[in-house]
Amino acid sequence: MERLAQAFIVPAGPGDAAALATAHVRAWRETYRGLLPGPWLDAMSVPLHARRWRRQLTRARPGEVVLIAEGPGGVIGYCAGAGAQVHTLYVIRAAQKAGLGRRLLVATAHVLEAQGAGSLSLWVLDGNVNAQGFYAHLGAQPRGGRPVTGWGGGFTETAYVWNDITALTGR
Repeated sequence: MERLAQAFIVPAGPGDAAALATAHVRAWRETYRGLLPGPWLDAMSVPLHARRWRRQLTRARPGEVVLIAEGPGGVIGYCAGAGAQVHTLYVIRAAQKAGLGRRLLVATAHVLEAQGAGSLSLWVLDGNVNAQGFYAHLGAQPRGGRPVTGWGGGFTETAYVWNDITALTGR
């Protein structure tokens, strides 16, 4: 397990794209093995995701936030969102169960709240019971689902919502 006392949460910049992509691919493979098709996960490309992250971080739209958690070995987690929605939150398995995901989510909620968000929502792939339990533990309520296109089809996801963002930010 990473020594999380030494983990820092900072805004991501274009120079973080390669490390962010490495954490992204690793976290997806760890999180979705058994839920998404193995060949698709195995084909995930760090260089491709590095280019995508670099483009996103270089051309950020107003209100977008991307925070990374850096440990002694580099990027170990990240959270991104805009408006009143978190688009992605992942922590590599070696750094899970020590509060880092909560810290990333709360830090992102603070930024979004400062930009005017009064609520917060995100989508969780059905079957991802660890994420569902994590968000429910933090007070999110499951709301409606939707089909997901991609990965060969046949997947659904469920919205998790905090009607009042202060449930996370404590304000």
